[in-house]
Amino acid sequence: MPWLGAAIGAARFARAGLFRWRTFYPFGVLGVPFSFAGGLVHLPAPLYYPVVGGCLLLAGLELTRSTWMSRRGPATTVPPEHPPFWPALVAGASIGFLSGMTGTGGGIFLAPVILLLGWVETRRTAAVSAAFNLLNSASALLGAWATLPVLPPALPMWLVAAGAGGMIGAWLGSRHLPVAALRYVLSAILVASGVKMLAA
Repeated sequence: MPWLGAAIGAARFARAGLFRWRTFYPFGVLGVPFSFAGGLVHLPAPLYYPVVGGCLLLAGLELTRSTWMSRRGPATTVPPEHPPFWPALVAGASIGFLSGMTGTGGGIFLAPVILLLGWVETRRTAAVSAAFNLLNSASALLGAWATLPVLPPALPMWLVAAGAGGMIGAWLGSRHLPVAALRYVLSAILVASGVKMLAA
C-alpha cells in the first residue's frame, strides 16, 4: 500500500523541515486529479510494462552516472529551492496520470525527473516525492475502487510492510544517509523496478 508508507515518509520529512508547500504544489495541483483519471484506466500489462520499465531503467542508470560524475568534481550549480512552475505543472499532471494507470504512488517517476533536471536538491526532492505519493496513491485508489471495489485478501500484510518500509526509509532519508548515498539508493530502486517490469 503506497499511501501508508508515503504518509509516514511525508510526516517525517515535514518534521525535519524539508517539506515546502511552494516546492510541492506545482506538481500536486494537477497530479491528484490526473492520478484519479489514470486510476479509471485499465490497460493490459503487455502494453505499458515495457515502456514504463525501460524508462525506469534508463532513469536509474542516468541518475547513477550523474551522481558518480558529481562526486568526481566540485558542484558547479546549486539547485533552486523551488521548481519552475509551468514545467512542474506539466510533469505533475503527466506523472499523476501514469501513476494512477500503473497503480504506483508516482514518486518513483517524479524523483528522477526532478533530480536529473536539477529542479530541487536531493532531500527536498525526497520530501516532495513522499507527499506526491501520498496524495496520488489515495486519489488513484479512489479511481480504482470506482471500477474494482473488491479489496485484496493480502491487504493487512501489505499495510504492515508498507508502514515498516516507510518508517525506515524516511528515517534514513530525512537526516542520516549522505546525499550521494540517497541518490544511489533511488537509482537502485529505479533499476530494480525497471527490470521487474521488463521481466513481467
